[in-house]
Formats: sequence, structure tokens, C-alpha cells
Amino acid sequence: MLKATDLTLDPKLNGGISAAGEHLREYGNSLCHLLDELDEPLGLDALCDLHGEFEKPFPKMDVIESALRDIERVLARQTTSSLDRLGRERNFYASDATRWHGARVSELLVRFSTED
Repeated sequence: MLKATDLTLDPKLNGGISAAGEHLREYGNSLCHLLDELDEPLGLDALCDLHGEFEKPFPKMDVIESALRDIERVLARQTTSSLDRLGRERNFYASDATRWHGARVSELLVRFSTED
């Protein structure tokens, strides 16, 4: 049963949910490919959680934010040397993709902030 606490009434936070869903539709495949190339199960699990949450009629803000934070942590802990090696070995733009997706996820997380 749907409870009032399941709905986010703050338009700013609803904007964050909407932006995250739009971003996932646009760039989810690219992010999935990156996390797969990085061999990061935590990041892939978080991405699956994100997809699953957006399949629900009323996605929960805290689940979305938590998944985005997990993805951000996974991307942030990548070292330059490991990304460069991955790029050479697999002919993959790992460093650029990690920076780009990391920046986008960080931008999305800002939209979940309740501070003005």
C-alpha cells in the first residue's frame, strides 16, 4: 500500500528523481558498459537497483540517491594508472568515460540535496 511518506512533495527533490531517470534512459547503457569494463560488481549492482527502482510506479528518492552514491564511490576510487592500463589493453576510453560519468552522477546527487 502506498503511504504518504513514499511520495516526495518537494519539487526540488522530485526534479532530482526526474533528472536521474532521464539520465539513466539516455546514458545508462554507456554507464553499464563502463562499470562492466571496470569489473565493478558494486557499481553494476547499484545500476541494477537504479533500473529496478525506476520500473516502480513511485520511485523512492532514498533508493535512487543511495544507488547514485554507490556508483559515484566506485568511479571515484579508480586510479589513473588502472584506467590508463584498461584503455590500452581493451582499446577503451576508460579514463574519459570515468571522469564524464563521475561528473554527471555528482551533478545528479547535488539535486538531491535538501539545503538551499
